[in-house]
Amino acid sequence: MAFHEVRFPANLSFGSVGGPERRTEIVTLTNGFEERNSPWAHSRRRYDAGVGLRSLDDVERLLAFFEARGGQLHGFRWKDWADFKSCAPSQAEGYEDQLIGHGDGVNRVFQLSKLYASGGAEYRRPITKPVAGSVKLGVQGGYQAEAADWAVDLATGQVTFVDPPAEGAPITAGFEFDVPVRFDTDAVQVSVQSFQAGDMPQVPVVEVRI
Repeated sequence: MAFHEVRFPANLSFGSVGGPERRTEIVTLTNGFEERNSPWAHSRRRYDAGVGLRSLDDVERLLAFFEARGGQLHGFRWKDWADFKSCAPSQAEGYEDQLIGHGDGVNRVFQLSKLYASGGAEYRRPITKPVAGSVKLGVQGGYQAEAADWAVDLATGQVTFVDPPAEGAPITAGFEFDVPVRFDTDAVQVSVQSFQAGDMPQVPVVEVRI
């Protein structure tokens, strides 16, 4: 399952519709109560790439990108304009945005992640596709310089420190990130007449596990 480290044109994904999907299995008992269970530890995002098309030139760019990925064959990066930072969309990312772990004096590799919290409940999402040049790291509240103190793998979202952080030291990070996706169809149907009349083609995109 090949993955192309290339981003779908961000100006085309800007108007897309989509977001996270969960899978919940619900069993209604004879007394009317329910038992609910989810086989997924992590949500999966879905989008429609056709909604953001505004001109026939956009359609041509979409078709070129689709053909270069071989339809559903190869994955690619997608910018989710509603959720692409370690902080609020209106803010600039900083090295203290997200707590990604604590040092133990031995481990040098840590996974980027983003915490979603509401009403006392939390969900931590692994970030596997950080954007180049956007990652910032801190240890024990102090800024850490890239290259001199650490390096990041842009294909996996893992950061590797030159020296292992001290035991108990909080490790924080700030970053922008993409969503790893693939097209969820092997066919794109476009009618020029329909497009000019405002009828957009449906081009489903789905997140893939990395």
